[in-house]
Amino acid sequence: MLAFVGGSFGLHKFYLRETGAGIFYIFLTMMTSKVFPVSFLLGVIDGLRYLMMPPEEFDRKFNKRYQRRGRRRTTASRRRRRDYTEFKKPNSRTTPRRAPRVRNNPFKKSGMKKYKEYEIEEAISDFQKGLKIEPTDIALHFNLACAYSLMEDKEKAFKHLALAVEYGLKDTSKILSHDDLAYVRIQPEFETFKNNGFQFPPDKEAPRDKQQKRGVGQKPMDDILLAQLNRLMELRKKGVLTEQEFTRERKKILMR
Repeated sequence: MLAFVGGSFGLHKFYLRETGAGIFYIFLTMMTSKVFPVSFLLGVIDGLRYLMMPPEEFDRKFNKRYQRRGRRRTTASRRRRRDYTEFKKPNSRTTPRRAPRVRNNPFKKSGMKKYKEYEIEEAISDFQKGLKIEPTDIALHFNLACAYSLMEDKEKAFKHLALAVEYGLKDTSKILSHDDLAYVRIQPEFETFKNNGFQFPPDKEAPRDKQQKRGVGQKPMDDILLAQLNRLMELRKKGVLTEQEFTRERKKILMR
């Protein structure tokens, strides 16, 4: 409101403790009042910008109290995490040993950017490079599983999901709800994988076509497609797949 009503005199700038900008608005008003109210137009633009700005971003830019509170929370959470780590030492026999965490993994960030832009193959390449820096990074393994699921490479998708859970993925409900893992959830091996704690039992092979591996003739293509479609319909009835996921995966199956 200050920007809309008193934008010509920089009232909103003074309110935000940007004194220099407020003085500039007053000077601009004095210089251009007889020609064109440039400062009034700038005030309206500022007001519209503030209205469209998310509250979190506004607090981060202008609310110093919010910034101090955020720093205090970050410091407190780091302290609690350090105390918990010192209190609970992992058992080397049961807990997989994790590599030291790297604060800034450039391939992790670039991979996520390409993944969001649907450059899946390039994202997989960056995620793999990121794993060379952090072999036990949970997010990297989970994102790789999602990427391989979109590429319909179920063997590698299952592999990285299992590794993510092994290295400490706590919110396993993401595996059952993430849109990009819909292809993995319609596979016949998924029930066994889920019931075993998102791991494959030692006596079971990884999700690979055993008949093809042994040289045995494959099923007719029509039977395979029918089985996958029936599996897809069962998952939709159980509520595992949404209607959009069902339609998308059905199109993929029929286009093969």
